[in-house]
Amino acid sequence: MTSEAMMNELLRYDTPSISNVIATFPNQKTCLGLYNPWEGRWYTDETLRCMFPEHGRRVGRVVTAVYGMPDGFNRLGFSDILNAIAAVDGPVILAIKQNFPEHIRRRNGLLGGNMLTAYKKIGVCGILTDGPSRDLEEIRPLGIQCMFTDLSPAHGPFSVQAVNVPVSICGMDLCPGEIVHMDENGAVKFAENQLERIVANVALLSENEERKKQAMLSAESVAELALAFQKK
Repeated sequence: MTSEAMMNELLRYDTPSISNVIATFPNQKTCLGLYNPWEGRWYTDETLRCMFPEHGRRVGRVVTAVYGMPDGFNRLGFSDILNAIAAVDGPVILAIKQNFPEHIRRRNGLLGGNMLTAYKKIGVCGILTDGPSRDLEEIRPLGIQCMFTDLSPAHGPFSVQAVNVPVSICGMDLCPGEIVHMDENGAVKFAENQLERIVANVALLSENEERKKQAMLSAESVAELALAFQKK
């Protein structure tokens, strides 16, 4: 199975299920233990909001960009981000770091309809950014899953400071080329060389979880319910 086919397979499962396989329950057979479940920075925190729950899950390779205040150097521009996206095979999750002073970042509606239309055209299926954005109704029909901290209707001048560098987005550290799985619960990441193992283990986990749920629903006493709940 190709990497693209495996990423498509992961769309069958929600992000919490993927997290359970990555690291959440290290004592379970299906958990790969890829990170420290508490201290590892492999999933997003509560500050990131899913803008379009109805769009469902997205899986893709990471491209990163850093935006900030104009610095006068003009080394990079929007086309550099587009070129980085175009160089990736398959669907892309674009992770954008908003490197602004805090009082500006909190009210900076950075991403809008024109930018996301260009991103959609060139292969972006999901966006993560650690600040607000805007043009929600214009973006919605594009079908890109967007995770922002909030919304803001305006912004001032900004510049592209870096492309395809390590970034931290709302508690999750990301490097270009990693895989992100995201839905209304948040986002998780893992290395592409773990794809095959994650696909296999999440399928097994899903089967086990379904059996466990049926056992709990069939329980006829508190003791049976507790036993079914505790079964791994």
